[in-house]
Amino acid sequence: MHYYLLGTSILAICVSGFLHYAIVKKVLYPIKQLSKSARMLASGRYPEPLHSKTQDEVGQLTGDFQYLVDKMRRGEALRTKMLGDLAHELRTPLTNVIGYLEALSGGILKGTPDLYSSLHDETMRIARLVEQIHELNIWEGKRQSGKKLTPLSMEKVIVNALKTFELELQNRGISYSCHLQDQQIEGAEDGITQALINVLKNAIEHNAAGWIRVEGKREKDQYQVFVTNQGRPITAEHAEFLFERFYRIDPSRNRETGGAGLGLAIVKEIVELHGGKVGFQSNEDIHTFWFTIPVCQKEAQLH
Repeated sequence: MHYYLLGTSILAICVSGFLHYAIVKKVLYPIKQLSKSARMLASGRYPEPLHSKTQDEVGQLTGDFQYLVDKMRRGEALRTKMLGDLAHELRTPLTNVIGYLEALSGGILKGTPDLYSSLHDETMRIARLVEQIHELNIWEGKRQSGKKLTPLSMEKVIVNALKTFELELQNRGISYSCHLQDQQIEGAEDGITQALINVLKNAIEHNAAGWIRVEGKREKDQYQVFVTNQGRPITAEHAEFLFERFYRIDPSRNRETGGAGLGLAIVKEIVELHGGKVGFQSNEDIHTFWFTIPVCQKEAQLH
């Protein structure tokens, strides 16, 4: 009996030791991998993707860390692309202006109304781009420091924004329909108006069928604005980045097919500053850009 108990005890110790080693290794190994990856990330290098086969706390931590790495990698890629796009947008008109001015100063060209008009157009293009970048930075700063919001009538704001395009819509032969439910929201009037103008301008510039539909309605504690038009088909690959800075569907960035790609990015900054969301829906060539703005808190509580 003595030898039997001794053997059983030794076996139990061995089994428990093996189980302890296996459990500790299972827990410590992914933690060591996380630590190693974190050190690589801190040194400016991206680690190899981490994958967890478990759904416990360590597995969730691994998944969250990998999500952070992927987001940082994507952010760096977008920043690199943004700098390249910015350089492209500025280089083209500046090169044209410099070339014309050098030709004029060297006597190769003589000044004509057409030439001066071309120089003016290129200069205004640079000015518009700089103004958009400045505006984007302003709204980013307001997001950080906060913005005083006041009660506004969304119906009035939308109607006023549409009025600014009446002449352009008429000249382009574009008709529009408007279905609005009035609602008080809390917002900065200049910001909401700018967001509407940018979305409407996008629908006008990329219009292929001569119509635009504008809708505004309340949904729970949010006011939703939808701007729909018919344009070129937009794939899901492009739709994901439409509100990113300097993003253009046309990779050549031809000035005839669009602006600098900042209009919708400004919309996103303004709407998110107000606590709302932006989005895009598409059905083949029928596109809807939408955003939401919270309604007045007092009215939200009443509902």
